[in-house]
Parts: sequence; C-alpha cells; structure tokens
Amino acid sequence: MITYSEKNNIGLIMLNRPEKRNALHPEMVKSIKDKLNTIKSVDAIKVLIISGEGSSFCAGADLAYLNELKDFSVTENERDSEELAQLFSDIYNFPKPVIAAVNGPAIAGGCGLASVCDFIIADSEKAKFGYSEAKIGFVPAIVSIFLIKKIGEGKAKQLLLSAEIINALRAYEIGFADLLSGDVLNDSFNLAEKLSMNSLTSLKMIKKMVSSVSNLTVEEAIKYSIELNTISRSSEDFKEGLNNFLNKK
Repeated sequence: MITYSEKNNIGLIMLNRPEKRNALHPEMVKSIKDKLNTIKSVDAIKVLIISGEGSSFCAGADLAYLNELKDFSVTENERDSEELAQLFSDIYNFPKPVIAAVNGPAIAGGCGLASVCDFIIADSEKAKFGYSEAKIGFVPAIVSIFLIKKIGEGKAKQLLLSAEIINALRAYEIGFADLLSGDVLNDSFNLAEKLSMNSLTSLKMIKKMVSSVSNLTVEEAIKYSIELNTISRSSEDFKEGLNNFLNKK
C-alpha cells in the first residue's frame, strides 16, 4: 500500500492506492508507521518526502472501511482512533524534516496527513485541501490538533466548521501550504537537497525545540533554550561547522 525509495540523503514514501485515491486504510497506516520506525534512526536519510501515486495525495479514510466503522464497538473505535493518532504523531515528531508533496486532493484525514509534515508543497492546479468531516456528522478531532498548530485557532475553526474544500492558492494564502508548484516531486527534492546540506544534528534539535517550546511557558522555554544552546555548542557538527566558517571553507 506504500512504496519507498531513496535518493542521496532523501527518503520518499509514496502512498500507493491510486485506484482508491490513496485513501487511508489500517494496513496503509501500519505500513507507513513501520517504515517511519525503520528509517528514523538511519543517519543516511536526512529528509523525508511523502506523496501519492496517481491523481490524489490522500482522500482521507477508505470508504469501505468507513462503512464498517458504524458497526464498531466503543473499544474498537477507540483502538482505531489511537492508530491514526499515532501515525500523525509519528510524522509530526519524526526527528528529520518531512515534506508533503501534495500532488492532488488532500481531504479529511489526508489533509491531516499533510498538516503534520514540516513543509507542504502543493500542486498549484491539482491540489485541494479540506476537512469534510462535518458533512457526514463526524468530528475532525485528531487532525484539528495539528491544524491549529499550523495555522492558528481562527483559520482552523473556519476550515473545520465550514467543511469547505479550498484550492492550493487559498491554502497558500492562509499559511497552510508553504509553496505552490507545477512539479511537486521535483520541487520537493530540490527543497530536500537544500535541507540535507544542513547539519543533521541541528535539524534534529530544531525540530524537537520547536515542538517543545510551543508547550512551555516563557520562563520554561528560556531555561530549555539555554540548555539546548549549551548542548549544541558541544556537538562535533558545531565544532566542524564553525571551523569551516572561520576558515571560509
């Protein structure tokens, strides 16, 4: 349900259910989680790209599986929600930069999948975004956590309550998409190559820092940042990078 490839220091996960518009299914969720777990500690991979085969990025939950959910017990629904939440958390907390190359519609859970990535590169013509859950009496609960973090409470509330599907330009205007593109994979690899030139130690620490600081008080954040500065100045990457800078290498 997914394919994985590597190029230089870049990993590429392709959602591979084009006949189902790459809809999320428990097997796909497990496959992505397993791959993330496998590569997260591989230092050769410095950046990860996630995209979709065919004309869609991800259409949200699989319709056939959605039909089964209505007969699930409370325990089964809770377990299913936990699996999806864990996937989003794994991507959000992935120690290296993650780029969503959104080649087509990213709807509901698919929009949530894009939102947990660090960068969203959207096809300027084909990409669409939206949280359509309210139209079927569902609540976009898990995805809302990351949407609010990305664009703020006000804009998030508008998207979630309206269940409106927006185009790539609108997504860019509200700060959801970071770049509009005519070739999302090519532009994603270009960005990934630029990111991979940076210190892997710094990339990891910055990702963890941003996630941690947003949950701290100012006083706690200052203390945390002092500790992080101290640690980073002791790293081999910093010593080598500073030496190269001072010697104009």
